[in-house]
Amino acid sequence: MALNDAPLLFHYEVKSSEDLTFIPMCVRFNLDRFGLRISLAQWQLLPYEDRRLLARFPVDEDTEIEPNFDHALFEMLRTHANVEPEWFAPEEAPAWRDANTVPGGIANQAALANLREPAVDDWARLAPFQRYVLAKLARKPEANHDFVPAMQEFGLAAPRQAAP
Repeated sequence: MALNDAPLLFHYEVKSSEDLTFIPMCVRFNLDRFGLRISLAQWQLLPYEDRRLLARFPVDEDTEIEPNFDHALFEMLRTHANVEPEWFAPEEAPAWRDANTVPGGIANQAALANLREPAVDDWARLAPFQRYVLAKLARKPEANHDFVPAMQEFGLAAPRQAAP
């Protein structure tokens, strides 16, 4: 599969990630997919064009995708930072892959934002990468400032109904 023409950024990410100072979700997805971890400081040591290239890799889970993301990242970090990414074992069955069950963290983030938790049908209609993004944003118990904008962008930001 070919690289995207431009970095894949959601609208809510443009303000914080357009200059690629922060690690965009498309890069986080591929880091998680390959079981690689880098710090924000390591990311920021890479030249802008290298960060832009990494943000152009596809966000498909297809195992046929050429595994050049990890090779490119290794070479870039060795060249510009004299470090290597940290390895970890990727989850075999992350919760976001299951289109039939909304992960619990999503309900927690929705409650913190006074939003309705997505129904299973709404969750199932999301693209896998969108499910990944929401699950990633909802992994910590405290409110995530990008959760509401992501829910809005994905058409899921309905206010919670008050109890009768």
